[in-house]
Amino acid sequence: MSDILTLIQDRRSTRAPFDPDHPIAREDVQRILEAARWAPTAHNMQNFEILVVDDKDVLAQLGNIKSRPSAVFIRENFAQLAFSEEELRKRKTGIMGAMFPLAWRTPGADFDEIARTSEPAPLRETMKDCPLALIVLYDPSQRAPASEGDVLGILSLGCAMENMWLMAQSLGIGFQIMSTFSGAVIERQVKQILAIPDLLKISFAVRLGYPKSAAFRYLRVRRDVADFAHHNRFGSRFEPGAAAPSEKANRSHP
Repeated sequence: MSDILTLIQDRRSTRAPFDPDHPIAREDVQRILEAARWAPTAHNMQNFEILVVDDKDVLAQLGNIKSRPSAVFIRENFAQLAFSEEELRKRKTGIMGAMFPLAWRTPGADFDEIARTSEPAPLRETMKDCPLALIVLYDPSQRAPASEGDVLGILSLGCAMENMWLMAQSLGIGFQIMSTFSGAVIERQVKQILAIPDLLKISFAVRLGYPKSAAFRYLRVRRDVADFAHHNRFGSRFEPGAAAPSEKANRSHP
């Protein structure tokens, strides 16, 4: 098992097409599910179900579902885009605009019109030949106690996601979140194909597999610890590597 911090730093979305003829071993799927099982959840509610889809015919049915991007997604996505690696490194947040269609990254574009006139795209373009997909479900009628908007419940789903992602990373398995599965239009059709009960909602889906060729390497940026960590009072920056006052005192008075 890799050092945990190295594993976290190496984790990335695998956007390359997968080899549909290179299945994921059942024992590795079990390890990924076991990682989700031990994720921390609010009040230990464990409010999730995970549907493993590896039947090629079922995957093909899901891939045939078509939908258009929403104007809200395009507009809010645009706000996160950088248009050069230099800009992205300077901002330390967001993603490269080149990863999206030209129309989606054109300043001043009418995103409502773009969304309205976009040709519906099949879900297979997102799934990219994955040999296995995980559909993560939850029951919205079950709320973590006193958690307005079920913030703690949603946080718990994120913990399950991260646990599965890190386990897949440790096993050398490509992993990418497919948030489009939770969109209303797609969700209805996915639930029908997979016989998912009406009371459950799709939180997110994941495509897993092994890239057909070397995975595309894209620039990843993060804020420095000093950019977001505060020490004792908000606005007083935490300095990584600096000893806390009590530690200095202990060293000077053995």
